Amino acid sequence: MTPILATDRLHLRPFTRADLSDFTALHSDPGSMRDHGLTLTPRQSAEKLTSYLEIAAMHGIGRFHVSDATGFIGYVGINAAGRVDHPLGRHHEIGWRLLPKAWGKGYATEAAQAALRDAFARLPLTEVLAYTAPDNKSSQAVMARLGLTRRPEMDFKITDPLVGNWTGLVWAVRSSDQRAGGTE
Repeated sequence: MTPILATDRLHLRPFTRADLSDFTALHSDPGSMRDHGLTLTPRQSAEKLTSYLEIAAMHGIGRFHVSDATGFIGYVGINAAGRVDHPLGRHHEIGWRLLPKAWGKGYATEAAQAALRDAFARLPLTEVLAYTAPDNKSSQAVMARLGLTRRPEMDFKITDPLVGNWTGLVWAVRSSDQRAGGTE
């Protein structure tokens, strides 16, 4: 079961089906979807939310609904990701997507630190990966602030049904890394 987490400024809780309107608003916002270059339809958002709910139910880990004092701002969390045919195979991946109103406040880093601490404390994970497109400098900066290590030998290319050909630059954090969760 994925817990409810809190930081000084944020509230993180598991998504529910009742969050579909927040989830759809996030994925229909051109700013929050700039890394994909396109937004999701309401149906695509519903399918993605269903996938996230299934992953959380099966693995006890997933994306968190994140809110600040003003309400919903996006998601952050760790998914059990990858299929056997994924270039990285089965793995755990941390990711985030925030509404533009939440950018530049350190929320992605703060929430991701909480998610990493929780995951490494509750689950027998040894490593969590993060990946992003080469031009997504904002996410790369978050990865650096989280203390993730760049792993260029793991970079991969895929054809995504929504965005076409996509290159993923990979970072990793190990449970033994004292920087995980900002504990240095």
